[in-house]
Order: sequence, then structure tokens, then C-alpha cells
Amino acid sequence: MSNAMVCWFSIGSTYTYLTSQRIKNILQNQTQNFVIKPFSVRKIMMDMGNIPFPSSKMEKVNYMWRDIERRSKKYGISVPKTPVPYPLKNFDLANLIGILAVKEGWYLDYFETTYALWFSKNLEAGSEKNLKQTCLKIDQDFNEVMNKVNSPNILSAYNNNTDEARKNSIFGAPSFQVLDEIFWGDDRLDDAVEYYNSIL
Repeated sequence: MSNAMVCWFSIGSTYTYLTSQRIKNILQNQTQNFVIKPFSVRKIMMDMGNIPFPSSKMEKVNYMWRDIERRSKKYGISVPKTPVPYPLKNFDLANLIGILAVKEGWYLDYFETTYALWFSKNLEAGSEKNLKQTCLKIDQDFNEVMNKVNSPNILSAYNNNTDEARKNSIFGAPSFQVLDEIFWGDDRLDDAVEYYNSIL
């Protein structure tokens, strides 16, 4: 593992909304060396037999939405209109586009915008409506993006990232890795950055 801070992101994770709306400023101003790795947290969790917020546990689901609202207010970001559509129908597509976005250098804009539309406008990430509006807002051509994302290289990179995440004991998203140290959850982002800066 390199000395970069690795950001393991999976669009579809609800708490990742909080990260998506503040990560750009944190990474660009507090760390200069970071790597973003979109992966399938759904695949890893299914392999573990873990369903984080099942409809059979509504108390936990309701707590999640309220917690995200509270933390949004704490961070000074847009408080979402919960509940939002969940789980994502087009989970893999949302993250395959993330792979393309990393390769082309527009991931953070995509990440922030697709989550904002999902949580503030109820436009489900990965849906055609969300993706068209996201592309428009970040100056990407929707049709070109959809053509590129069908490349076997994109799928291969996505699967490789997921395998690498599993090998590095990543079990949830968002997760942040500094050397062999894992920081899981939006509420550990600041700890990850602090630790990263302490070992420079």
C-alpha cells in the first residue's frame, strides 16, 4: 500500500451522503496525496451475510435517517429530505460511472452532485434522471459517459477494486485507509485525515 490516503467509496451507502458533501474541501485543503477507489460494498456485505438496514428493522432504519439529518445540520450541509429512495436499483451503474470518473479526473464533482440530487431532490443515484442532471451540472456529456462506462476495462477495474477492498479488510463504506490502518464511516473521516497528517 502506498503512502496515499485511500478513500474507499461506494455510491449507495446512505451515510456516505455526509462524506460526499464535504470531502472535496477536506481532501483538497488537508491532504494532497489521496486515491479514490470506487468498489462494490454491496458485494462484500452480501458475501458477509450483512444487510445493514433491512425493512424488517424499521427502528434502525428510522434512526439512520434521523441521524443523517442531525449530522447534516452539524456539518452545515444541506439537510436531506428523508427517507430517500433506498436501496439503489442501479447500484453498480452508479459506481461503474465512478470508476470512469476517477480515470478522467471528475470523481469528486460526480460524487458530490449525484448524492446531492439523490438526497435533496429524491432523484435516485444511478437512475437516468439523476445521471442526466448530474452530467449537466458537472459539464459531462451523458451519452458519451454511458458509452464509455460499458467498456470491459471499467468493469474489470470495478471488480479489481472490490477484490482489493476485501483483501484490505474493508467491510463498509465510506472507509479510509492510511497504510494498514482502516477508518470506517463518515464519522471517522476527520480521524483518518489527522492520522495521515501525523505520519507525513
